[in-house]
Amino acid sequence: MNERRSTRTVVDGWVVLDKPVGMTSTHAVSRLKRIYNGKKAGHAGTLDPLASGILPVAFGEATKTVPFVQDGEKAYSFTVRWGIETDTDDADGKATRESEARPTIADIEALLPRFTGDILQIPPQYSAIKIAGERAYDLARDGETVELKPRPVTIHRLTLVDANADEAKLVMECGKGAYVRSIARDLGRLIGCFGHVTALRRTRVGPFFEDDSYTLDEIEGGEAGNALLSVEAGLTELPCVIVDRDAAARLRRGGSLILRGRDAPHDGIVYAACGGVPVAFGPVVEGALEPTRVFNLPF
Repeated sequence: MNERRSTRTVVDGWVVLDKPVGMTSTHAVSRLKRIYNGKKAGHAGTLDPLASGILPVAFGEATKTVPFVQDGEKAYSFTVRWGIETDTDDADGKATRESEARPTIADIEALLPRFTGDILQIPPQYSAIKIAGERAYDLARDGETVELKPRPVTIHRLTLVDANADEAKLVMECGKGAYVRSIARDLGRLIGCFGHVTALRRTRVGPFFEDDSYTLDEIEGGEAGNALLSVEAGLTELPCVIVDRDAAARLRRGGSLILRGRDAPHDGIVYAACGGVPVAFGPVVEGALEPTRVFNLPF
């Protein structure tokens, strides 16, 4: 019996999706795979169904650059509803604690500095954190209460944008691993009124911003070609070393490359490009680029 061959095509690059509320990140990736008929795809950072905004999706060779995008800076705008804490720390959960107390604008702004800089944060019970090999949200859905340890995160900016008696709108810029839901929960507890997230929008992931994004309707309506960015788009926050074809061939074979010139990087992770096409990336060790991953792209 002959094996059935895949009818999917080779697609390499990034699509910055403006994910709608109510859709899981996995479903969003599946929709894009159908639109582009791509063989391989993955996203750089889960967005909950409650959330909208930037969901970068990598196709083909671009999936090798996902860690660099996923580890990049994030930005969010979100709304906190006071008076109720939920088991999920957002509007999809069940109420666990309630209060009639409500904060003033001064109450909120006085506490925001305690949530900026390098802080320790306890993730939500319903999160993707692994506990003994199990996802915390799976354990929580089974009725288990797990003890999640505080984790170091960095919050660059947390600003109050608007507020009324029952809600507050804030914006946050942060590093990897920070949870907006934890901010809402902990802020509500410190104020003494409890709180949970009712609306959340991600406006940045690494090198990608709202201006780079397209909705599913736009992509399905004829913008698929414009929405597909290059593989290199996921590497723009790394130093780039321009190489010739001979050096590119050497790197693709796994060989190291001595970096020469006054402006050559001396340490850290860099990527090499030839003719505008990424060739490989890896650390600089004693003045040489040691490729850890190579790209199978024509140049």
